[in-house]
Amino acid sequence: MRALIRNFLAIIAISLPVAACSDETRATIHTADGKTHQFAIELVDTPDSRAKGLMFRQELAADAGMLFDFYEERAVAFWMRNTFIPLDMLFIAADGTVRNIHVNARPQDPTSIPSDGPVRFVLEIPGGRSVELGIVAGDKMEHPRIQK
Repeated sequence: MRALIRNFLAIIAISLPVAACSDETRATIHTADGKTHQFAIELVDTPDSRAKGLMFRQELAADAGMLFDFYEERAVAFWMRNTFIPLDMLFIAADGTVRNIHVNARPQDPTSIPSDGPVRFVLEIPGGRSVELGIVAGDKMEHPRIQK
């Protein structure tokens, strides 16, 4: 019976996604003034999950966010169609440097919001939080996917 349970647990562990086996649920922003701000994040890194993003959500906790990983640095653009809450978009290089921030993207606005150059990550947080916390371009994000 123990062997059966052990085999069953091994099968479950193997079938779990990699993210479930590592702690990729937190991102930390380090500001130039020495402060740190942690966010509980959802990681989206497939075409389908990136296309859906935070669409149709009615709320987002102050310390929550969604981290988009594009696996390579490239120019990206977002829009807010079908997104019901204002968002700040932090466009982040592969090394974790915040390249630029779009503050308070308007809900349901179809206008394109581009990165100012190539980025690997985009962190979406509640609208206005980057200003409240003093997060600016040049600050650093820490996350397991950032290359050291």
